[in-house]
Amino acid sequence: MLRRTKILATLGPATDKPGVLEGLFKAGIDVVRMNFSHGSAQDHIDRANLIRELGKKTGRRVGILADLQGPKIRIARFKDTKVFLEEGQDFALDINFDPLLGDNTQVGITYEPLALEVVPGSRLLLDDGRIVLDVVNVVDMRVNCTVVVGGALSNNKGINLLGGGLSAAALTEKDKEDIKTVALMNCDYVAISFPRCAEDLNEARRLLQAEGCYAGIVSKVERAEAIVPEVMDEIILASDAVMVARGDLGVEIGDANLPAVQKQLIKRARELNRVAITATQMMESMIENPIPTRAEVFDVANAVYDGTDAIMLSAETASGNYPIKAVEAMVRICLEAEKQAVVRESDHRISDQFQRVDEAIAMSAMYLANHTKIKGIVSLTESGSTPLWMSRISSGIPIFAFSSQEKTLGKVTLYRGVFPVHHELDGNNDHAEVNRSVVAKLRKWYKAADGDKYIITKGDLTGVEGGTNALKVIVIGQGLTP
Repeated sequence: MLRRTKILATLGPATDKPGVLEGLFKAGIDVVRMNFSHGSAQDHIDRANLIRELGKKTGRRVGILADLQGPKIRIARFKDTKVFLEEGQDFALDINFDPLLGDNTQVGITYEPLALEVVPGSRLLLDDGRIVLDVVNVVDMRVNCTVVVGGALSNNKGINLLGGGLSAAALTEKDKEDIKTVALMNCDYVAISFPRCAEDLNEARRLLQAEGCYAGIVSKVERAEAIVPEVMDEIILASDAVMVARGDLGVEIGDANLPAVQKQLIKRARELNRVAITATQMMESMIENPIPTRAEVFDVANAVYDGTDAIMLSAETASGNYPIKAVEAMVRICLEAEKQAVVRESDHRISDQFQRVDEAIAMSAMYLANHTKIKGIVSLTESGSTPLWMSRISSGIPIFAFSSQEKTLGKVTLYRGVFPVHHELDGNNDHAEVNRSVVAKLRKWYKAADGDKYIITKGDLTGVEGGTNALKVIVIGQGLTP
């Protein structure tokens, strides 16, 4: 059984150890994430080169996602590295205070506008919500607070405003420089942190394209402003994929609101023909332990039931003790979850009228596949649009994206239920010969056997984007005609 839900693994020191990347390939990763908050440009380039070498060696196309750091809204440093805050005590955040000399009464901050964007009564959450401060007043760019929830606080921890509203731009100067590295790496996707609106994503796309890079844009939904319905739709439509980044988002909107928002984001992304990624703490305990908790098993399975395209591992693979075991555990959970009927049933766009022939072909192929004994669907594609549309419909039937375009093969690595297959057509418009070449690859790579039925979608002219206009059912082992 081919797993449909894609697994995104973050690279880091743990994956640099000998044999670990090879183990992740064998375990079944589909996409790797390069976290630009850490490491040098050369580190990322070297890792990307290694991923491509392993891809050629194993015959598996693994996508590459570059995750830009985004704005750093953080406290500065403490003279003793860490302090302990008591509930009810005073504590201040001060842009003018020495950034290296924080103590248990005050600390510097990196985000100058903070004093202008909070008012008495504003609630600030530090270190992913572990420390809670209420603003008392602001005096000369010094934000004076009362500690509501105390505890240990160490250097450089993040600051969130409950309910959102901080104005930091999504793309920093560092991000703009990193985009040049992303273009050199020829990444398949680029993740934008803390977008507030569609224009943040449009700006990122313009900067990428100016560098000759046409990577897909992933919007990381992390701000409360981004889940307002009309803004949510604008952000989704300006993206190729959306990431439910549950860390900062949960801090801004409250953990109790996260499950409903996750379901809403995944559902809306699929309705708008975009990819959905679920991220943050999915297997957090496996940083230290070789097996997940039962709660983590349910979390991963529920994301699959919700229809997410991909699930992401962060520190579990980047710095954890059991990166390969974490991926193997995710694979097992996904395969079991995908056996449930709810994952295979869909009424997606059942009453819609389609404006494009290629989109109608995609929907027709899925309807036929879901109501006939079909082993799989082959989409001969230039842009990847046809397999994307197909993958929006819940099904247990694999979709094979046959393409000669590397950028297309990279993008489909995130599409649920879609498997990239490199296929050169050499301008061949002999449909019978094309069918025979497809069957040869299905036999070689996917153990297609005589009597298996497959659907093939393609266009009359090869190498033309948006040209899919034909659907054909073939039976392996029987004569193949145009």
